[in-house]
Amino acid sequence: MTHTVATLLLALCCVAGLALVPLGLPGLWVMALGVIGYGWLTSFRTLGVATIAVVLGLALLGEVLEAWMGFGLARRYGGSHRAGWGALIGELAGAFVGVPLPIIGSVIGAFLGSFIGAAAFEYSWSGARGTAVRAGWGAVLGRAAAAAAKIALGIVIAVLAAFAAFRVA
Repeated sequence: MTHTVATLLLALCCVAGLALVPLGLPGLWVMALGVIGYGWLTSFRTLGVATIAVVLGLALLGEVLEAWMGFGLARRYGGSHRAGWGALIGELAGAFVGVPLPIIGSVIGAFLGSFIGAAAFEYSWSGARGTAVRAGWGAVLGRAAAAAAKIALGIVIAVLAAFAAFRVA
C-alpha cells in the first residue's frame, strides 16, 4: 500500500474522530486506531512504539476526564456522591435514548441525561430542590468541559499523527 493512501486513511480517521467526540462517541479511539492502522500499513517506518503509546495514553486520558468532569462538577456544585453517579448514569442513558434522533440526538440526550440523573439522584438523597438543580447544572457544565477537553486531546493526537505521516522514512 502506498504511503499516500495510508496517509489519506489516517487523515480520514482523524477528521472522523474529531467529529465523533462532540457526539459523545468514541472519536479518540477511532483516531488511535487510525494511527495504529497507519503504522501497520507503512510497516511502522515513521511511527514508533512511543508515539503509539502516547496516542493510546491520550485516548485513555480523554475517557477518564470525561467520567471525572461530569462526576466532579456535579459534586462541586453542591451535589453529593450520589449526584455524581447520577450524572454519569444519566449521561450514558441519555446518549443511548437520544440515538434515534440523527446526529445531535445523542448529544442532547447526554446533556439532558446528565442534568436529570444528577438532579434526580441528589433530590432522592437530600430532598432539597435547589441543591438538586445546582448539581444538575454542574453535571451539564462537566459534560461540556469534558467534550472540550476531549476535542483538545483529539487535536493533539491529530498533530502527532501528522508529524508521523510527514516524517521522511
